[in-house]
Amino acid sequence: MTSLSELRFFTTPAHDCSYLEGRQAITLFADPLARIDKKLYSALSEVGFRRSGTHIYRPYCQTCSACVPVRIPVGRFSPDRRQRRIWSKNQDLEVTRSVPCLSEEYFRLYARYVNTRHQDGDMYPANVDQFESFLVQGRPEAVFFEFRAQEKLLAVAVADELVDGLSAIYTFFDPDAEKRSPGVYAVLWLIEETRRLDMCHLYLGYWIKRCQKMSYKMDYQPIEMFLNNHWIEGKA
Repeated sequence: MTSLSELRFFTTPAHDCSYLEGRQAITLFADPLARIDKKLYSALSEVGFRRSGTHIYRPYCQTCSACVPVRIPVGRFSPDRRQRRIWSKNQDLEVTRSVPCLSEEYFRLYARYVNTRHQDGDMYPANVDQFESFLVQGRPEAVFFEFRAQEKLLAVAVADELVDGLSAIYTFFDPDAEKRSPGVYAVLWLIEETRRLDMCHLYLGYWIKRCQKMSYKMDYQPIEMFLNNHWIEGKA
């Protein structure tokens, strides 16, 4: 099995940044042919890498450090008043775990979410190949957590189980259920699941101060940021 010191990395050519208009970005990828086990994948997460489909990556821009890895130390997390209301509002939901797969029910919900909420993004319009490559084809640590109200699927939170915690990969939900704040509830539920598993961290990916879509991550306090190769407590 490959070790962190043996792992090779590759960079992409400069391309348009997905988050900051007018910026160019470079991405660093772990060797896609390497045998990366759970321990190594977790070690990569601890130094700021993320997963998309089968690719493990992190930003590698030479003149920009806007993308900051963030994680929640779940043992110290304390919900605010709004989060407590959202938690109470969703206690009727049943949450079950399943193996990532393509199903008509999953894709229908995913397509409604992307096509309604993210028409300005590079995932629009949703298609089956995109769903499979992004969320189904990935790693053995991946789990689909289903959120249902009276058997109706309202949301799916995709997460990876690491050595020290969970990594929140993506959440998609029924746009008609917006009053429940299902995106917030999914994060709160993953925090509690991480605690239940007796693990320490919920990884939330990258936070970008100038990107409005990323601002919600600062609502979960305390939060840790990976800066200068160290995790430190951070604020917006």
